[in-house]
Amino acid sequence: MHLGIDASNIRQGGGVTHLSQLLQAGDPTAQGIERVTIWVGAGTAAKLPNTPWLHKRSAPWMEAPLPQRLLGQQLSLPGELRAQGCDLLFSPGGTLPAWSPVPTVTMSQNMLPFEPLEAARFGRFSAMRLKMRLLRQSQSRSFRAADGLIFLTEYAQQAITQALGPLPADTALIPHGIEPRFLQAPRPARPLSACTAQDPFRFLYVSILMPYKHQIQVACAVSQLRAQGWPVEIRFIGASWGHYGPRFRAVLEELDPGRSFLHWSGAEPFEALHASYRASDAFVFASSCENLPNILIEAMAAGLPIASADRGPMPEALGNAGVYFDPESLESITNALQQLAQDKGLRQHLAHLGWQRAQRYSWVRCAQETFAFLAQVAQRQPRTRRVPAPLGREERKD
Repeated sequence: MHLGIDASNIRQGGGVTHLSQLLQAGDPTAQGIERVTIWVGAGTAAKLPNTPWLHKRSAPWMEAPLPQRLLGQQLSLPGELRAQGCDLLFSPGGTLPAWSPVPTVTMSQNMLPFEPLEAARFGRFSAMRLKMRLLRQSQSRSFRAADGLIFLTEYAQQAITQALGPLPADTALIPHGIEPRFLQAPRPARPLSACTAQDPFRFLYVSILMPYKHQIQVACAVSQLRAQGWPVEIRFIGASWGHYGPRFRAVLEELDPGRSFLHWSGAEPFEALHASYRASDAFVFASSCENLPNILIEAMAAGLPIASADRGPMPEALGNAGVYFDPESLESITNALQQLAQDKGLRQHLAHLGWQRAQRYSWVRCAQETFAFLAQVAQRQPRTRRVPAPLGREERKD
């Protein structure tokens, strides 16, 4: 079997991590996939492994700006799939060509297009909200047309099925994994009485600065605790985005002009994040929209006690291993952070529970299940399709 992967629009972030880890941890030949051809830009290709079964292909349209890449995906990729003799197309980015000469599998990795109230946080007439509407249209079409569809969480599967109705494709629930370097057994919890203003209790929040991540509310909660005499601080790690980044920095300047307890270090290399987890006493995750909260799972694996938003798939991932809060309520966030900081025994208990739950997330398992599912879909579906019918006529499979 010859598998084609469309990674032409995967450029950064979790998409690159998923793709590289999938290809590094997996052995598709064990599932009868003898050859994998991937359409990928040069920058992403450099981050992928070199193996006998993996063949990387590029073209000028893959290095062009996004509109040209999307056009190439729709017009050029189907012909290239046929020319290379592929038996199946896997598109982890969530969007498929309008027509494919082979069966297709895609996956859901972004919930913002399907949660309009969350997308509205970017502004009623914002470019991001428009982008999410366009993504919803393209991904809805792809999800309905695909022969196989991969979900990362039960939450995402239920929410998207509710939004789109029954999906005709074979579906699978395959969560992402975490790198072994994040796995750190829980450390002895420091009592709050041992913390001082010079050596405070250290909260950590890792995520890009965006409206649905609620960093501003978290900063205000920590500021309230500090004003009450609690020896706490928080470090935010994450790239600044759009108008929210300057707003967040302005709040930090207002609440803590000397940066004695509210710290922001911007984006940090993914390869170094495990050290930041190790240097912290507790973790905060205030996002209200996720598909699979990879950062939350990394913090679980790092053996940290966690205060988490009670929205989306966070309770599914964290279970009973965290203290939950309403990310839109300053009082709720403040109470959760206070509870976590003052109760050493609770922190120790939650850290162990979270660390144990994190053992389920493995890139080896993800890769094995993904390639097995792809092989299953290919075996169930015909391997050739008719040339697209003229406009107004429905496409048919042989």
